[in-house]
Amino acid sequence: MKIGLVTPYVYPLPGGVNEHVRYLYEGLRSRGHDVRILSSSHGLQRASEGDVIRIGKGFSVPTNGSVGTVTLSPRYLSQVADMLEAEAFDLLHFHEPFVPFLSPIVLRASTSVNVATFHAYGGWSPAYEFGSRAMRRYADRLHGRIAVSAAARHFIDRYFPGDYKVIPNGVDVLRYQRAVPLARWQDGIHNILFVGRHEPRKGLLDLLAAYRILRKTGCRCRLLVVGTGPQEREARRYVLTRRVQGVEFLGRVSDQEKAQLFRTADVFAATGGESFGIVLLEAMAAGAPIVASDIHGYKGVVRRGVHAVLVPPREPKAIAAATARLLGDPGLRARMSESGRARAEEFSWERITGKVEAYYGFVIRRLAAQGALPAGFNAEVPPVPARVGATLPSAAAENAAATADGTPITAGMRAGS
Repeated sequence: MKIGLVTPYVYPLPGGVNEHVRYLYEGLRSRGHDVRILSSSHGLQRASEGDVIRIGKGFSVPTNGSVGTVTLSPRYLSQVADMLEAEAFDLLHFHEPFVPFLSPIVLRASTSVNVATFHAYGGWSPAYEFGSRAMRRYADRLHGRIAVSAAARHFIDRYFPGDYKVIPNGVDVLRYQRAVPLARWQDGIHNILFVGRHEPRKGLLDLLAAYRILRKTGCRCRLLVVGTGPQEREARRYVLTRRVQGVEFLGRVSDQEKAQLFRTADVFAATGGESFGIVLLEAMAAGAPIVASDIHGYKGVVRRGVHAVLVPPREPKAIAAATARLLGDPGLRARMSESGRARAEEFSWERITGKVEAYYGFVIRRLAAQGALPAGFNAEVPPVPARVGATLPSAAAENAAATADGTPITAGMRAGS
């Protein structure tokens, strides 16, 4: 199929959604699909480069305790129309489809099969609360909906009720397994690692407070802090004014160095809030024991006491106690490292891409059975997948499940045909 992956964030700038799009792009291409990434530009990037198509300019804006992106262009409608006509996508896969303005405009103009993945999770959202009515007509254009976790599904279903398939994020398992620990931090002092944007919802200040408690109790440890963000100045000021020793602010690092840092860590601390724990998967793939917030987004990835020690969020004393427990128990760290590696294998990008591709097929077959394939879909309808250890259902049986009259699926069926 010809597939377009639409990201509202400037690709390939760092971020969880863009990382997801990158690996999905590579995985779908390895499976024989023709794939493009639709994004905006930010700064001096060219309008297009290889399989990346850029429309409009991306601007960073604060939102929901983080920083989001709004894309703008004075010629959006004509640019999108020309691009869609030239590319002739069979399927468009939107990541956070309601982030303005690129995704909604492409969705409105699409004549392809439209699938969306929802990544966000949070409490009450004024943007979704007040925008849901206006965006309902866009939501009605989605033929399939994916959420990266049960927490993300619960969040988005509150504003846009519907059927959501939970397909988690993935992790490049081999990258983390093959990484070599960094020798400069292998000096007998325990390493606690934080990886994330320096913003309130990531919990860096809570971790700094917990680390200060650890140091006061005489724990021989250091804190390695990876990332940047709006709270960096406040975090550095906290360390300086309280004379906290052993905190290393490493800024942004390469993918290779990040994998090495995970392998170097004696404990990885995830003290913020997420819809899904991508960083937890990375830590587990590298074999790093974990202390993490006891939140819905993380509990879908790790089991308490097996893959991670879970602590109440925003409580430095609890974070410090859990970290001290892990640092003081080499046997527990070894068991958690082993179980974490096994758990990470379940989230390899090869497996996740296969699940996404299978969901594409399900959505397309359902539309075909209903005679509702959009005019822009020109590929063959994917066959019913084989089931390991079970008798294959006939195509007629699947069709009958999708339609009341058992109308057979054919590649040529379209809405109104």
